[in-house]
Amino acid sequence: MIKVKNLKKRYGDKQAVNGVSFEVKKGEIFGILGPNGAGKTTTLEMMETLRPIDSGTAIIDGIDVAKDPDAIKYLIGVQPQTPAFQDKTKLTEVVQMFAAAYGERVDPMEFLKDVGLEEKASNYVEELSGGQKQRLSITTALVHGPKVFFLDEPTTGLDPQARRNLWELIEQVRDKGISVVMTTHYMDEAEVLCDRIAVMDNGKIIALDTPKNLIKQLLKRGFKKDQHVEQANLEDVFIDLTGKGLHNE
Repeated sequence: MIKVKNLKKRYGDKQAVNGVSFEVKKGEIFGILGPNGAGKTTTLEMMETLRPIDSGTAIIDGIDVAKDPDAIKYLIGVQPQTPAFQDKTKLTEVVQMFAAAYGERVDPMEFLKDVGLEEKASNYVEELSGGQKQRLSITTALVHGPKVFFLDEPTTGLDPQARRNLWELIEQVRDKGISVVMTTHYMDEAEVLCDRIAVMDNGKIIALDTPKNLIKQLLKRGFKKDQHVEQANLEDVFIDLTGKGLHNE
């Protein structure tokens, strides 16, 4: 579905992305990990047509991103780090507005139900919690039926319940055959969600494999740490005590 080859981007003296290459299969969750400044977001933004590509190629569903950015915009959905909506707009109106931007007419309740927001359909955006805004952001990115879905650190700042619910939503998107490309700073999130992971540092991919294989390779290099195997952790306690469902108030 996605073929990226020798992608490069420079800002002044800084080579933000330096020869990145990878492929993403249909219906795969592909994670890009790395410290701040590694080039993750810039890589996504070039693929999303938000930043011009200096050199190299990005091909999505057979279309060259640099040569036909307008066609790419209809193929992809994008959930940014900080989604922004008009506060005094009802959720149904938000969904209809995003669909109209793509020339689509949809049933907003159907999309809101998919992300557990049907009870908030007549509420204004300003009345939503952080997790609810993230779920709204996901559904607005999917109104036109994209083939690829980009998420940039989607669960930053969310409480454990909202975070796990978002994991389930991302898996549901993948199960529809949509390819998902995401960045995250949470290693547990990447390990649970991602079919494969690219680790970036200083603008380059320094490792690319499944989470299990990356862990096996580390152990083969002689890595050891103290092991304390527990059946549950504090996050499990929190969710058990406060309820596994989402709080809609």
